[in-house]
Amino acid sequence: MRCLVTGGAGFIGSHLVEKLVELGHSVIVIDNFSTGRKSNLNHLIKKIKLYNVDISISGKWERHFKKIDVVFHLAALADIVPSIQNPKKYFDANVQGTFNILSLCKKFKIKKIIYSASSSCYGIPKKFPTPEESKIDPQYPYALTKRMGEELVMHWSKLYNLNAISLRFFNVYGTRSRTSGTYGAMFGVFLAQKIAKKPYTIVGDGSQTRDFTYVSDVVDAIIKSWKSNVKDEIFNVGSGKTISVNKIASILGGKKVFIPKRPGEPDSTFADMKKIKKILKWKPKISIEQGIKKILVEINYWKKAPVWTPKNISIETRDWFKYIKN
Repeated sequence: MRCLVTGGAGFIGSHLVEKLVELGHSVIVIDNFSTGRKSNLNHLIKKIKLYNVDISISGKWERHFKKIDVVFHLAALADIVPSIQNPKKYFDANVQGTFNILSLCKKFKIKKIIYSASSSCYGIPKKFPTPEESKIDPQYPYALTKRMGEELVMHWSKLYNLNAISLRFFNVYGTRSRTSGTYGAMFGVFLAQKIAKKPYTIVGDGSQTRDFTYVSDVVDAIIKSWKSNVKDEIFNVGSGKTISVNKIASILGGKKVFIPKRPGEPDSTFADMKKIKKILKWKPKISIEQGIKKILVEINYWKKAPVWTPKNISIETRDWFKYIKN
């Protein structure tokens, strides 16, 4: 099959591209390298076509959608603080960019589109595990723009018969996870601190729990969604379990330091997986212990990642506390 992956040089995207190539598919990758790395695809460079593209701006890149069978739309800006500081940039990338992708899918009669949504759309859930029909309550622009992208995808799927599935990812981690951004992804922060022999910066008292989902499980869910006959559906993608941040720090080993709890963050993320298990027959395979072992084998990937301290975290997250309220 002829596949196109937006954001294919990024964390999840590069793992997906790797799997698609392994399965024998033809793959085109478009990425503007704002967070993705060309090095993530170095081992595949002779087997794929890779283009530097900004999906929020129309251009000659649109011709790459011709004769494509499936689009995996993973391109997006992440991180909370930058989205508060520059919401237009996030709207352009995550909403306008998604609109442009959908327009091309309609124009070139793409057979299926898989959208990577975010569990952040639930805001601070009241029910655990959290099902797909839970209240949508984004707390910051990143979450809002990812949700707006999802609404566009599902609307176009029904109106224009685009055949789309949206997957709401819960706390994805694994090898090649992001090292850039303003104090964002927990594992990237902790691994850089571990290399530098600095204490792990634990938000609040560390008792908050997260549904950490290993990247290969996410890729399996994406491919399972594509291969299925299902359309016009939204699915949670998680591990089906939760673990505290304190426990993660203990598994990694090392000292801890505690920083103020941040407004707008849930005490727990926990995916209700009944729907995806029933309809797609998918379930996660990698335990948190197995996942951590895998990333520690490749810990040098995070050598150049920023090393966060309580002081520079306080400076960089001022706008978080200024604008987001409990």
